[in-house]
Amino acid sequence: MSAVSINNLAITFDKQVLFKELNLSVPFGYWVALLGRSGVGKSTLLRAIAGLEKNGIQQGNINTQGKIAWLAQQDSLYPWLSILDNVQLKEYLTHRKTKETKQRAESLLNAVGMTAHLDKACYQLSGGQRQRVALARTLMQDADIILMDEPFSALDAVTKLQLQNLSRQLLADKTVLLITHDPQEAIRLADQIYILQTHLDTKDISFSQPAILSEPIHLQGNAPRDLHQATLWQLQQQLFNQLIGKDENAL
Repeated sequence: MSAVSINNLAITFDKQVLFKELNLSVPFGYWVALLGRSGVGKSTLLRAIAGLEKNGIQQGNINTQGKIAWLAQQDSLYPWLSILDNVQLKEYLTHRKTKETKQRAESLLNAVGMTAHLDKACYQLSGGQRQRVALARTLMQDADIILMDEPFSALDAVTKLQLQNLSRQLLADKTVLLITHDPQEAIRLADQIYILQTHLDTKDISFSQPAILSEPIHLQGNAPRDLHQATLWQLQQQLFNQLIGKDENAL
């Protein structure tokens, strides 16, 4: 049994078929990256897995085993709440904050390197610091499956690397489905990579055909990986070629 299982899925958005007969299986405890160009439908698929895109599903089914948490590109911190209350957001909204939940939030903020910033307001935090708080909030939910929608794409190169490493460390025992358009990020973090591609219909260049999922690419070694190995550089180039080569008319 898989943590996430998608069978014969078809999704339509704004009268356009994004996916048709899509199948995907995510093993327990794996990091799986869905790599694709902007507009191919990656985020829509993630929303469907989270149960937030039900109206567009025309056929098929999605099965998940365990509690789901979401880590998005936008940190979505509430500026009128303290950093601690942002991490305890569920407990805050349900009036279930306790001494224990506060201690757990503080421990998680320490784990993501934010202990020195607890007294700051959210607007005083940098983009990387805000995403660290968002990561702590995700960990606070103690979910089994983490859906990550390009959570590092808005960060500078150094901060991105730090947050990638930290996330891989703190979510090592979770099942993670990572949406990204960056081949390097997919190679550094994932156990398996799938490429989500589409190409223009040759009869009507204004209409894109449904996206197709590649066969899985299995990566060896422990993540996060350093990309100094020649084989990983070659794989990165291969992924770029696959992303570009089958969709040249979209450039």
